[in-house]
Amino acid sequence: SRWSAFRCSIVVLIALLARQRPAVYVARNKDSQSVTQGQINLDAWMSEIRANVDELLGAFFESKLREADELSPLASELVTEVRDLTMRGGKRLRPIVVAAAYRAVNGPGSVRATFEVGAALELLQTYLLIHDDWMDEDDERRGGPAVHFVFRQRHGNPHLGASLGVLAGDLASTFSWELFWSSEFPEQRRDDALASFVRIQKEVFAGQQLDLMAADDVERMHDLKTGSYTTRGPAELGGIVAGGGERAMQSLRDWSSPLGIAFQLRDDLLSTFGTAQQTGKPGDDLRHGKNNAVVAAFHRLGSTEAGRAALAEVWGRPEATDEQVEHAAAALSEARRDVERRLEFLVDEARSAIAASAFDGDAKAMLEEVTSRLTDRGH
Repeated sequence: SRWSAFRCSIVVLIALLARQRPAVYVARNKDSQSVTQGQINLDAWMSEIRANVDELLGAFFESKLREADELSPLASELVTEVRDLTMRGGKRLRPIVVAAAYRAVNGPGSVRATFEVGAALELLQTYLLIHDDWMDEDDERRGGPAVHFVFRQRHGNPHLGASLGVLAGDLASTFSWELFWSSEFPEQRRDDALASFVRIQKEVFAGQQLDLMAADDVERMHDLKTGSYTTRGPAELGGIVAGGGERAMQSLRDWSSPLGIAFQLRDDLLSTFGTAQQTGKPGDDLRHGKNNAVVAAFHRLGSTEAGRAALAEVWGRPEATDEQVEHAAAALSEARRDVERRLEFLVDEARSAIAASAFDGDAKAMLEEVTSRLTDRGH
């Protein structure tokens, strides 16, 4: 379509302009110092990464709102909703993965060079979440209204709300590219960074297609849709910012690849068996008819007629009661154990990759902690 051709042209233009490094108009944030003195305080370090990225994003959105006001009296509406979703919650896991990978390759010192990359990944996630909520017809995200739902309620028109939601997602994608090209890549690695960022998005789209079509290979879908932009891509970009050689980059790949799938398996378990306090609504994936890893294991392992009936009571039924969800969860107990075993195997694989790497002891401890944070979702 003409719209798709226009968007492709914009991406090509951005790539060409990247040959000339753009001015960084977002103020640099203070360095994260919690790991530079030889004594690691990982909780404080992660908190500082989040604070730095949030500060950078806040300043970025202020500049975008000023730009929007100059374009049209209405333009700020899109920017505001992108900002509100981006800044509402979110654990900033992707910036943390970028910074941890950078630290592993670069050694002790500031990780300030990763902040724009991390912020760009947060805006990429905003883009994906906005479109995902629209596709799934979800009206809530991060404890607040989904973006398309905000527009629908505000303007009283479902089609207009959906259309403005899609535009807001597209704008978040453009913002992501804008911040990405202000990032501190070594000049000789900028093409590598571009290739990585493009590959991340191609893989996410392929994974989303598998998800929408309820493909049988759930693990492949998780690797593409989630692993690409949650662990593999961020780790690779962190290594590129640090100027990592092939040995270091391979160590990051060996760590981040199983970790991304494990991260989503933990999410599948929570979305199927989590309590209302953990997820907001028990059995959310079941109520939405999601073919997640638990449901796939249930069908793969064989099931009883009673178990299939219990699942059918809640499958794709948002109005299902908590009692019905509890009944279905009991029928999925064997599948749950199967997914938990696979999760443990993948976590062990990620940890083995850390142990086998040539990274220093503090870096290994940091990667170990990031592994725990991403696969123990109680944090």
